[in-house]
Amino acid sequence: MKKFSVTTFSIFTCGIFILTLGVSLTIISDLGASPFDALLVGLSKNVGLTVGSWEVLIACLLIGCNSCLSKQRPELLGLVTAFIAGLGIDMWLFLFNHLIEPNLWISKIAFYGLGLIAIGLGTSIYLYANFAPIPVDRLTLVLQTITRLSILFTRTIIYLVFLFAAIIFNGPIGIGTLLTICLGGLILNYFMPLTQKVLDRLLQHIIANSAKET
Repeated sequence: MKKFSVTTFSIFTCGIFILTLGVSLTIISDLGASPFDALLVGLSKNVGLTVGSWEVLIACLLIGCNSCLSKQRPELLGLVTAFIAGLGIDMWLFLFNHLIEPNLWISKIAFYGLGLIAIGLGTSIYLYANFAPIPVDRLTLVLQTITRLSILFTRTIIYLVFLFAAIIFNGPIGIGTLLTICLGGLILNYFMPLTQKVLDRLLQHIIANSAKET
């Protein structure tokens, strides 16, 4: 694990900030959210509570699942990450619902496309900090370790499972959902090495400057 510092915490929070922005953009695009987010929205509309609240509740279940699969103690810090992400999603949705309402197809496509990219970028950034992944992202990494396959494959499998659950709860399924299944893992797989390369250089630069000052 990377040494925890103000810098790594800043990277972590920046990643969560970008990730939740992307989630909110895909939801308000009305083209269909990712399977996981569609499940959250479906639960919110049909059962109650906010989308962010369901993020935390589902996280509790996934923490137990991850613990069983990895045969390790439950990663309770992941619940903290999910709580922050849940607050971020609710915050962005509150702001967008009062300020933006994409009606034209071109605006819907633009919002969805930006959201999908932001999700991949934000996920790769906060995972780099290696603080505590959101449980669904930890599940991706656990399955990757178990199967020894790519993030692209494991992410796609997880998307399919949540897709069926989202259909059951009548979540916002659409063309965007199918695109997320096809492109979500690919985008994350693209950003992971790129993010590591850029942030490694950034941290080295910060460390070098700190050494000079001392």
